[in-house]
Amino acid sequence: MTDRQTPYELLLGLDALCRGQADGLPAQQEVAQTWSGIGFRIGEQHFVAPMGEVDEVLHEPRYTMLPGVKSWVRGVANVRGRLLPVMDLCGFFGTELSGSKKLRRLLVVEYGDVFAGLTVDAVFGMQHFAVDSFTEVLPKISADIVPFVHGVFVRDEETWLVFSPHALAQDNDFLDVVA
Repeated sequence: MTDRQTPYELLLGLDALCRGQADGLPAQQEVAQTWSGIGFRIGEQHFVAPMGEVDEVLHEPRYTMLPGVKSWVRGVANVRGRLLPVMDLCGFFGTELSGSKKLRRLLVVEYGDVFAGLTVDAVFGMQHFAVDSFTEVLPKISADIVPFVHGVFVRDEETWLVFSPHALAQDNDFLDVVA
């Protein structure tokens, strides 16, 4: 008899050799739960809208002013062949847009029968927050904004109000645009 190994036994030996020299798996790190939204600014206050409530972000388009509407209704814009009502969100809440037109953006919201562009002072793109930094306790803010704010995230000592465009789209005062 010979001491020859079968191919299967050779593979078992190779497997044992590889496993013996392999590095261990890295230690599993704790994964923090995060919440993401679109960050924007109205005046000096930072807001964040849930990702599913903003359809797109646009530069402020040219628009045609409309007669007989409230002052915060800026007009209507043609966006890819679709008429988009342009609403001044700052004006709706009784404040002024910042002077810098370069930073202004439109948050496009489509919810139910409402299709509108909300003009804001600036957009900061996607923002991520640790879920445990959320609180429903609101800081002192304008009573006009409270119905649309569903909580606050705090990051680096900065508060971000969670603003719901869908709640705004259901508000009777927002829907009543006739002057």
